[in-house]
Amino acid sequence: MSTVQTHTFPLDHLRSFCEAVFLHYGVPKAEAQQAADVLHAADRRGIDSHGVARLKTYADLLEAGSINPTPDITIVRETPSTATVDGDNGLGLVVGPAANRIALDKAEAVGSGTVTVRNTNHFGIAGYYPLQALDRGCIGVAMTNSTALVAPLWGAERMLGTNPIAIAFPGKEEPPIVIDMATSTVAYGKVEIARREETSMAEGWAIDAEGHPTTNPQAMIDGGAQLPLGSTRAQGGHKGYGLSAMVDILTSVLSGANWGPFAPPFALQQTTPERQVGQGIGHYFSAWRLDGFMDPEAFKQQIDDWIRTFRATKPAPGTDGPLIPGDPEREAAAHRDVHGVPVLQPVVDDLRTISERTGVPFD
Repeated sequence: MSTVQTHTFPLDHLRSFCEAVFLHYGVPKAEAQQAADVLHAADRRGIDSHGVARLKTYADLLEAGSINPTPDITIVRETPSTATVDGDNGLGLVVGPAANRIALDKAEAVGSGTVTVRNTNHFGIAGYYPLQALDRGCIGVAMTNSTALVAPLWGAERMLGTNPIAIAFPGKEEPPIVIDMATSTVAYGKVEIARREETSMAEGWAIDAEGHPTTNPQAMIDGGAQLPLGSTRAQGGHKGYGLSAMVDILTSVLSGANWGPFAPPFALQQTTPERQVGQGIGHYFSAWRLDGFMDPEAFKQQIDDWIRTFRATKPAPGTDGPLIPGDPEREAAAHRDVHGVPVLQPVVDDLRTISERTGVPFD
C-alpha cells in the first residue's frame, strides 16, 4: 500500500496548465490546445502515467531544443489510401493527431486510410486516436514504437519499446469497445508510478541489470528491462514479443523511423543510441469506413449484441464477471468529470517545478 500523498485537481485546471506550458515553449495556440487535449484524455480516462505526469518530460525536451515546437508536417509519399508523413521532429501530441486526420480523410474518400509517420516523438495514449475515428464513423487503429525499455523473449537487455496497440469499434446503444494496450506486461508509466508510490512491482513485469526477475522498480530503471506481454515462454511471452515486433516494423521500418534499440529516448537522462537507422520514432494509423464492409447500423447492432453477450458471461469466482474493453476508462472518466484527478505528490512537485521555470501559475 502506497503512503505517498495525492492531491486532487479539476480536469480543466490541469488541461489549462498544460496548454499554457506548451504556449510558453513556443507551440502555436491551436497545436498547444491539441497537445493539452491528448494529455487531458489520459488524465480523464484514468491513465495517470500518460497525462500531466508526462508534462515535465515534454517541457524538458522543448526547453533543450530536442523537440521542434513549430514543425512543418509533410506527406512524403502517398496513394489514395496510404501515406507516409514526416513529423519534422514535432511533438507527437501534435504530429500524431495530424497524421490520424489524414488517415481518416482517406478513409472517408476511398473507404480506408493508412498512414505511417517518421521523425516524430511520444504521442500520448494510443487510445486517443481510435476515439477520434469513432467520432467520424470509422473503426480506428493506432500504434507507436518508443524508447527501448523491453527485452525480447529470452533476452536480457532493452531492445524494444512498450509499443502499444489501440483499436476501437462503435456500438449503437452500447458504448464503444476500446482496446488500448502495451505489448509489454505493463506500460513503462506503471513502473514510474510504482517508483513514485514507493511500492513493489508485480512479478513478471521486469528484470534487473543482470537479467534476474525483480519487483523493485528502481532495479528496472537502473539498467534493467521490462518484459514482453506474458513475460515467460510458458506464459505466452513469445506472443507479446511477436506483437511488439509487429508494431515496431509497421510503425518504424515501414515509415523510415528508428526501430528497435535505435529509437531515441523520451527523457533527457536516458542514453541516446549510438547510431540512427531512421528519423525519430514512428507511428501507424489506420481507419476503416464501416460501409466498406457492411451496413453501418447492422454492424453497430452486432457490436451491441457482442457486448451484451459477453457481459452475460458466468462470472469467475470472486469477480463481477468480464469487463468490456474500455469499461475501466469510462468509469474513471465519469468519476473524474465530477471529482477531479488524483495526482501523486511527486508529480505535483514536477508541475510546481515547471511553474517556477516558466512563470505559468499552477496552484
